[in-house]
Amino acid sequence: MANPDCGVDVAICPPFTTIGTVQHAGSTLRGMHHYCGTLPLSCGAQDVHWKEGAFTGAITANMLKKAGCKFCIVGHSERREHFGETDETVNLKIKALFERDIVPIVCVGEGALLRERGRYLEFVIGQLERAISGLTADQAARMVIAYEPIWAIGTGQTATPEQAEEVCAAIRAFIAEMFGALAASTVRILYGGSMRPKNAAAFAAQPNIDGGLVGGASLGADTLVEITKAFAT
Repeated sequence: MANPDCGVDVAICPPFTTIGTVQHAGSTLRGMHHYCGTLPLSCGAQDVHWKEGAFTGAITANMLKKAGCKFCIVGHSERREHFGETDETVNLKIKALFERDIVPIVCVGEGALLRERGRYLEFVIGQLERAISGLTADQAARMVIAYEPIWAIGTGQTATPEQAEEVCAAIRAFIAEMFGALAASTVRILYGGSMRPKNAAAFAAQPNIDGGLVGGASLGADTLVEITKAFAT
């Protein structure tokens, strides 16, 4: 998946109904060839059910595997708020995805009140600790962790690069403590929360931010390309 020209991986995680469309659209992100040759484009999903079997309406990891998904978002704040997602169900989903060789993109992040009270690091690390309980060092190294402060999602507010770096650095230090230095240096940590072309380079400059979990800005090909450029090596 790694691009020898850019050093950037791009995964599109559309609604379940359009996974097939994304898969058939081709393996190259249009417009990127003008910048650094072709860019491999992977497909992912926005959620998964942790158990196989007769669960009408549920999409399982096996279904995603057959659909060609290589990534899957779990624990997004909207899933937590509106659908009762918990750290425990996130943990079950992560393990189910690894069983099918799908990389989980694990979302963690605090609300405005926790940020104001200065308890955000404690909260975020607690979320992560419960979500990845029982994983191996190899699995920890392979997963993707997305820090998405809830107060900065779709609000127009954005964490400063320094605020995001503080949390991402704490996440990497926690992975090192739990799984060792190799896993900590290999795991990819993203920032998500109103990332735009105008601020992407500032986030990319931070040593512990490896990429972005891009929401609204990903709906435009041009803006997605500009953000991708910011993280290109």
